[in-house]
Amino acid sequence: MTTTMPDHGGLPQEESDRPWTDPALPVADRVDALLARLTLPEKVAQLSSTWEDIEADGPEVAPGSNHFGRVGDLDETARHGLGQLTRPYGTLPRPALEHARLLARHQQQVVRQSRFGIPAMAHDECLTGFTAYGATIYPTSLGMAATFDPALIRRVGEAIGSDMAEAGVHQGLSPVVDVIRDYRWGRCEETYGEDPYLVGELAEAYVTGLQSAGVYATLKHFAGYSASMGGRNHAPVHAGRRELFDVILPPFERLVASGVRSVMNSYAEIDGEAPAASRWLLTEVLRDAWGFEGTVVSDYWSLPFLVNAHRVAADLPDAGALALRAGMDVELPDQRGFGTALVHAVELGLVEKEFVDRAVRRVLRQKVDLGLLDTDWDPRPPALRAGELDLDKPENRQLAHAVAQSSAVLLSNDGALPLPATGRIALIGPCADDVRTMFGCYSFPNHVLAERDDLGNGVEAVSLRHALTTELSRVEWEFTQGCPIREADRSGIAAAVEVAAGADLTVLVVGDKAGMFGIGTSGEGCDVEDLRLPGVQEELVDAVLATGRPVVLVASSGRPYAVGRFAATAAAMVQVFLPGEEGGRAVAQLLAGKANFSGKLPVQIPTTPGGQPYTYLHAPLGDRQSWLSNLDPTPAFPFGHGLSYTTFEIDELSVDRELVPVDGAFTVGARVRNTGAVAGAETVQLYAIDPVAQVTRPVRSLLGFAKVALEPGEQAMVRFHVHTDRLAFTGLGGTRIVEPGEILLEVGSSSLDTPVRGAVQLVGEERDATVPAHHAVPVSVERD
Repeated sequence: MTTTMPDHGGLPQEESDRPWTDPALPVADRVDALLARLTLPEKVAQLSSTWEDIEADGPEVAPGSNHFGRVGDLDETARHGLGQLTRPYGTLPRPALEHARLLARHQQQVVRQSRFGIPAMAHDECLTGFTAYGATIYPTSLGMAATFDPALIRRVGEAIGSDMAEAGVHQGLSPVVDVIRDYRWGRCEETYGEDPYLVGELAEAYVTGLQSAGVYATLKHFAGYSASMGGRNHAPVHAGRRELFDVILPPFERLVASGVRSVMNSYAEIDGEAPAASRWLLTEVLRDAWGFEGTVVSDYWSLPFLVNAHRVAADLPDAGALALRAGMDVELPDQRGFGTALVHAVELGLVEKEFVDRAVRRVLRQKVDLGLLDTDWDPRPPALRAGELDLDKPENRQLAHAVAQSSAVLLSNDGALPLPATGRIALIGPCADDVRTMFGCYSFPNHVLAERDDLGNGVEAVSLRHALTTELSRVEWEFTQGCPIREADRSGIAAAVEVAAGADLTVLVVGDKAGMFGIGTSGEGCDVEDLRLPGVQEELVDAVLATGRPVVLVASSGRPYAVGRFAATAAAMVQVFLPGEEGGRAVAQLLAGKANFSGKLPVQIPTTPGGQPYTYLHAPLGDRQSWLSNLDPTPAFPFGHGLSYTTFEIDELSVDRELVPVDGAFTVGARVRNTGAVAGAETVQLYAIDPVAQVTRPVRSLLGFAKVALEPGEQAMVRFHVHTDRLAFTGLGGTRIVEPGEILLEVGSSSLDTPVRGAVQLVGEERDATVPAHHAVPVSVERD
């Protein structure tokens, strides 16, 4: 049989001469057959990427739009083929279908220039949605975490993956599974919080959803990035192996076990070792211990950083050799340490060819799995074949709305909320009437268009001001900004005080505007010295509170700021973590009482800017204020906290057995009742305390959780089925163990509100738990 490969630019070839195109053959055989034909430059090309200057291929969107481009030349960078095309949608503000056409043309060129017609994989960002102009903008990952609802976040992953697959994108650079260790770090908004179990639960849901659509997820950032010194981006990490294995690595390990297809290295260094060149991390831990079979891709420019930042490589060939030998497979976003530099490294004997072959096998296996090497592969994205590409579908907007609503956290309320339907309400604050203060750092408007307000947002979004005036149309609203987000301009504070003093109530909206590398107040490279609100916003809050009129304080931020000191005087407080394009409507409905709060804090809310530990997951030493230190670490609002317009009662704790083998399991049950007058959802949380252990253990740690929706008067029994692997930790010998002894159990509505308590006794000999059999805590809910 003779066939012509789609647009490969060559003459018809016998399929028997191209066995790698035959889907009937085993994947390994297809990979080996192609690998055997490739020259060294062709092999290295599969490990490289190009950030193409797509702006040169079409008309400008607006004057000056060329500033968004990245220089790339496929004639040169893909002359031997190509591994990946970098951010075909996430670089320029173009209509989605235009990007699809450009992507198809680039794929056709890559295939023509490859002797064997090998397409490139295309990757893009997808942290708060597909980072493309006009794509749905969901809440930040920290907002998603505040839902405590894995099923909802799986739907988000499915929706994002579906959009990316339609667009012809094969790999998404998400999720971030770094566990927060310091709130000053700018990338807190990109994470799922400060507890490794919560991070793992939400990240697994997202990855499962994304990959179900045929788009490969990429875990970031392996590993330790969030534990950088002083919360400073790219700073060294001085974490011991116990903190790594008990706090930082568990979400990565769990996602590897669940089948994630790619992992990205961390920029930071751990005890002097750069992850991009760490054989221990990329091979011994990730592959040998955990069995990872996917690809390791570099965070952007990590290989040249080995030369100019970490200073562990003399030049680019040396950097490429170090990274490849350590276990790196693909360099993103271009080809500096790989590409010609890696070819030279092999020719100079800096790295053996077997390491090139190892990485190429991994890349080709993924291309086979994606169907890119099949005879009938089509370079056109599915949407281009269909003739339309809507990246902000109505059902996705509805999903974004549901996540935004479910993620808002009611911190306190003396009855000021819901807002009255009539009367005079002042609306004050720099985040009240700017829709971009609802978007995360990796949303297209804040990531690509941060300094181009004239190009709009690409999606329809309304500010909280607009949404509130719509929801409460009979209210007499008076708006004033009060102050900017970050500039030290106090000129508007006096007017804000006057407006607040004349109102029945004030809604004061403060927080962040996310951006990149100092452009924003939250996001990558937007670290802070302490946890005061940006600019002079704290002065604005103090001045408005000083009027003595009721104030509802709303914080829309990418990190938890030290707003706890306002709790004693604010009539109500709400925390949202950059709630996305539907954030204005969702939060307005909550404030108006047309929907109920159900979000819980995935982080603590500090009382003071620097007097608290930066995570609830800390050791007993320094747990509370004493004569040993003048600083009080007590948070204003603890991890897991969140109120509602109804009330709940948690009681009747039961444990199905007192004695549990160290390799056994037990079930903890508790009853939750809606004791209020309206429907609502409570997140029942199970915590463990290890009172005596061979090493210091956290004061308490989250074992499991369940979000339960209840009508007024309705009750349910929540049962947590816990395997003892969830109680494992790194012992004195440096390996993970389950230790016999007493474990205290607490169930409640937050880490510090646990009204019902019990205990189990683990019995038997100390057990090696290096390879855990169980990662999750299954939960069952039985309604009466």
